[in-house]
Amino acid sequence: MTSRLPKLVAFDLDYTLWDLWIDTHVNPPLQRVGNAVNEVRDRNNQKIAFYRHVPEILHRLREAGVIIAACSRTHAPDLARQALNLLLVPPPAGHKGEPPTPAVKFFDQMEIYPGSKIRHFKELHKKTGLPYSEMLFFDDEHRNREVESLGVTFCLVPNGLDDRSFERGLSEWRKRHPVEVVEDASASGGV
Repeated sequence: MTSRLPKLVAFDLDYTLWDLWIDTHVNPPLQRVGNAVNEVRDRNNQKIAFYRHVPEILHRLREAGVIIAACSRTHAPDLARQALNLLLVPPPAGHKGEPPTPAVKFFDQMEIYPGSKIRHFKELHKKTGLPYSEMLFFDDEHRNREVESLGVTFCLVPNGLDDRSFERGLSEWRKRHPVEVVEDASASGGV
């Protein structure tokens, strides 16, 4: 089985990485209670946390050298960024003694502002120079499939990101972009 990964994996935030709308369900100020891992609270004690599998997925992508992007059309971009700054991601499995990492450090690119996801991906393309075919996007809203018109592979995650939906997205991307093998003519044993 191939382990080829896209060069860039992007995630929506609301109901993709966490189970709320940051611009509707959350009231600032946000705070982390002590060194709580994967948990931030708002003024009304509303909890903001990544879905269970998200931290390991972020570690896996970081370890593989994949560019990680956040693409959200939220009307509260500053609040979303604050949540990513405050959320602490636990160390990867097997590294228990290491300190947690602020979630924002996993995101190489952040396109967090109202508007079309097409605009977000055009900005990612401009900033990274990567072709759209090397991009995979996870989102909970079907309407954001529009990015496929650019050549981005889209994976719908209506119940949020987990290991199964992540693997499904990778499989779809690999199916669309199989590894190209260029054979060396001198090694082909010509007749």
